Amino acid sequence: MRSLRNLTKAAMLSVAFVGLAPAMGGLPGIGAAPAHAESVSRITVSGNTRVEAETIVSYVTIKPGRPFTSIDIDDSIKALFATGLFSDVQISRAGGALQVRVVENPVIARVAFEGNDRHSDTVLGATVELQPRSVLTQAKVQSDTQRIQELYRRTGRYNAKVEPKVVDLGQNRVDLIFQIDEGPRTEVSRISFVGNKAFSDGRLQDVIATKESGILGWLKSSDNYDPDKLNADQEALKRFYYNHGYADFRIISAVADFDREQNAFFITITVEEGEQYVYGDINVETTLSEVNAKDLLSLARTHKGDVYSAKDVEKTLEDITVAVAEKGYAFVQVRPRGDRDYAGHKISITYFIDEGARAYIEKINVIGNTRTRDYVIRREFDLGEGDAYNQVLIEKAERRLKALGYFKNVRVYSEPGSSPDRVVVNVQVEDQTTGEISVGGGYSTTSGFIAELSISEKNFLGRGQQVRASVGRGFSTDSSSSDTQTYELSFTEPYLFDRRLSGGFDVYRRQYAAGSDVIHPYEEVLTGGAIRFGIPVMEDLTLGLRYSAYQQEISDVQDDITKINPKLIPTGDSFVSSVSYTLTYDTIDNKLFPRNGIYAQFGQEFAGVGGDVSFLRTSVKADYYKELMSDWSLVGHVGLKGGQITGIGDDLRFIDHFRLGGDTVRGFASEGFGPRDKATGYLLGGQYYVAATAETLFPMPVIPEEFGLYGSLFADAGTVWSADSGTVDSSGATLQGDDAKLRASVGVGLIWQSPFGLLRADFAYPVLKEDYDETQIFRFSGGTKF
Repeated sequence: MRSLRNLTKAAMLSVAFVGLAPAMGGLPGIGAAPAHAESVSRITVSGNTRVEAETIVSYVTIKPGRPFTSIDIDDSIKALFATGLFSDVQISRAGGALQVRVVENPVIARVAFEGNDRHSDTVLGATVELQPRSVLTQAKVQSDTQRIQELYRRTGRYNAKVEPKVVDLGQNRVDLIFQIDEGPRTEVSRISFVGNKAFSDGRLQDVIATKESGILGWLKSSDNYDPDKLNADQEALKRFYYNHGYADFRIISAVADFDREQNAFFITITVEEGEQYVYGDINVETTLSEVNAKDLLSLARTHKGDVYSAKDVEKTLEDITVAVAEKGYAFVQVRPRGDRDYAGHKISITYFIDEGARAYIEKINVIGNTRTRDYVIRREFDLGEGDAYNQVLIEKAERRLKALGYFKNVRVYSEPGSSPDRVVVNVQVEDQTTGEISVGGGYSTTSGFIAELSISEKNFLGRGQQVRASVGRGFSTDSSSSDTQTYELSFTEPYLFDRRLSGGFDVYRRQYAAGSDVIHPYEEVLTGGAIRFGIPVMEDLTLGLRYSAYQQEISDVQDDITKINPKLIPTGDSFVSSVSYTLTYDTIDNKLFPRNGIYAQFGQEFAGVGGDVSFLRTSVKADYYKELMSDWSLVGHVGLKGGQITGIGDDLRFIDHFRLGGDTVRGFASEGFGPRDKATGYLLGGQYYVAATAETLFPMPVIPEEFGLYGSLFADAGTVWSADSGTVDSSGATLQGDDAKLRASVGVGLIWQSPFGLLRADFAYPVLKEDYDETQIFRFSGGTKF
């Protein structure tokens, strides 16, 4: 009975297996039919008008006389589509032939743009990939549509719409038209910071490049939302906090919310500041036998007790790396180790010096520069192709490139080269506008209204050269004021002879019309120029050398002066030839709106290298800026300056004396005070002068920070004295005010970081003056970029 049941089961399983066999034919070894490979004797092509049949056949993977399968047909179709030449491809077999039927993509006769106003056809034409006489493909059309939309988004038109249209011209030719609806301008309506306590929102907004729109947003482009710029802003915030002692600072999030109803972005940056640290112990350790750690400790810019700054650590790394490399250790590696005392808020730093891995720079690739020449970028590196790779010097070059101001973005990164000991360095940059238009003006009791217009370019023709041209005019308001005209042109090559040596020249012509005033009672024309050189002594210290020569023509002295004392003013022509040098120490953080740093300069000029005049002039000045209260953006500034001039061989001319005025002590006119001739009132000037200023700058209260308005309270003081006795005696002048009495003023200023650039207006009131001094209550200046 059991045998019968077993036999029945076996029969049923056999039937079921036979029934499933067709369905399992795809399984290996189970019901699989052998693959049948076909072959053809020839390949024919149809449908082509521009593309040669031989070219089409070359992309077909099937060859006459060789077996092929459906997989080969699929591969051939894909290869033909990949050329971008065809909109349709069909492959079939007809008898012994393989038939390839194609439909060619049309050729573009014209690429046009309609509805665009924000960007010209030229700009849009350079943005898209498709060009006249190229082959149109739907993939490229969609790609170019996205390119145009991205361009508009990055320039403040986030809702811009682009619709491509294809107009058939017959004979497989088309016009491609991009219909553009630019839409309203999209702005960054508000930038909010969450978690900041040490610094106010306004102070942090000064750090980042993205700005709020405000009521004057239509005049600027910095309020455009750009995700790349927002990423750069986050890096700027990190560096700002790290340089102010907040070593634990981090950004929790940076979110840009788009409100479609308001057509505006609202950016919220959430931060965690942490505690502020100061330096603890500073040490240097080395494994190199010929390197003295104690000697290198003097190079450290990090000092115990000072507020921690990542910038100081970076510069110390650079200085030690260069010093050790000069001793023959090309592969030196300097690494900082920070030991944090969380309770005491201190960071002790030890700089470790070791022999690094032996790796060489195989190649330096420059990417993204459309205007700036490659060599302008490469020369900022202290190393080149074939040199030992050093990460510290690579980072130093990146900071130099960012400091040039030529680029919106700079990124330097490395990747493996052709062998394990080779490294490829990539330098990715994005050019930006580097030109500037500046306007300045004011009003004085001696020259009336004064105006100046200058145009400058600091990356001329992408060569990194600096060019500046300016014209100025003083408009007299009455017969007592004198008209002035100035014309200047200057050129600077920052890398003369392919070395970190600057050179340049200046040429100018200045005309001063005679006025009935006693400040400039004669007509004067100065025509001349100068050749100058700048030699870096240290990173922050520069030696300047200069040769200057000018022709001075004095005529038309006013009758009142000549009648009383004709010897006061030397009429006629004179030629002045001089050489000079200056030593400049500069650590200012921002040239336009300084907050921290020192600018100090000492110089001497010797006139008498030929020419008709001989003298020795010495001058010194120093300015110190300090952020007093970072959370309130309160900045303090003190400045000192002074000078002395002595005639050599001959008496010193009055016109070569120091003459002080509103550019030194606000509240006074240009050349407004100093020793005078009592009989004529003519300003003689003096051989010595000193001046000082104290100022504080702060955001204007009540007014929203988005306006960028700052106030200033200042006090200026100065004096000039000691007219050359030999000149006084020979001219018969009667001195007045040669007693070094102090002049002083107090005032308020208004500074506007406007869409036109930085504008400043000063109102000053003299508190110490003499009756015969000339005053000037108001001055202003400003500029913008293009």
